[in-house]
Amino acid sequence: MTQIRPSVVNVINAEAITKTFGVHDALRGIDLAVNPGESIVILGPNGAGKTTLLKILATIMNPTSGSLFVFGLNVKDEAENIRRRIGVVSHQSFFYSSLTIYENLEFYARMYGIDNHNSRIKEVIEMVGMTDRLHDRTNTLSRGMQQRISIARALLHNPDIVLLDEPETGLDQQALSMLWRLLRDDKEKNRTVIVSTHNLERALEFADSVIILRRGSIVYQQLAKSLNSSSLKQAYSENTVEKI
Repeated sequence: MTQIRPSVVNVINAEAITKTFGVHDALRGIDLAVNPGESIVILGPNGAGKTTLLKILATIMNPTSGSLFVFGLNVKDEAENIRRRIGVVSHQSFFYSSLTIYENLEFYARMYGIDNHNSRIKEVIEMVGMTDRLHDRTNTLSRGMQQRISIARALLHNPDIVLLDEPETGLDQQALSMLWRLLRDDKEKNRTVIVSTHNLERALEFADSVIILRRGSIVYQQLAKSLNSSSLKQAYSENTVEKI
């Protein structure tokens, strides 16, 4: 039976989320409430749990314990319906290497039931500056180009939430500027965006709020407007440097 919360204010409600791999606790009691249209940047050292948290929010991975509601729906009951309203950019591209960019995006467009998908594909490809490579096979693309196509695919179905796990990987300076411009544009569309990154300066430019993860726990959370470059660097140092 589908479980729906009666009064939904937040687009994401995570309570006491844990994730354990064998004897390793990847996430330890994560509580997170995200408003519709909010932009959140997740910071933290390698191994802090950023990727695991984003996978759970994307319904790609189940938590070991705790509860997660997205759009007011319990992910235990409605993962498939929730997933159709989320766009994801992960470390892996998940493209069919023998197909062209267009064929890959057409495949995903049909999965999402996008009407007039031909024009939508051309639109998102233009957004990421890859129009001239549309009919090239994906196995001929550099890592940075594949990342651009991953971003296009994440936006293809106009999702309500976009989750990006270190999306800057492999991108040159021009592509980086394009990525953050697209994310800023998304804020104007009231789309909820959650990004993990190591780039503290970009976090301040983009985020409504900043979260720092350490050893699977949220150790710091603050509104970006209350921070500047120096205060964020200090907070990051204080909350991520191992104490002896």
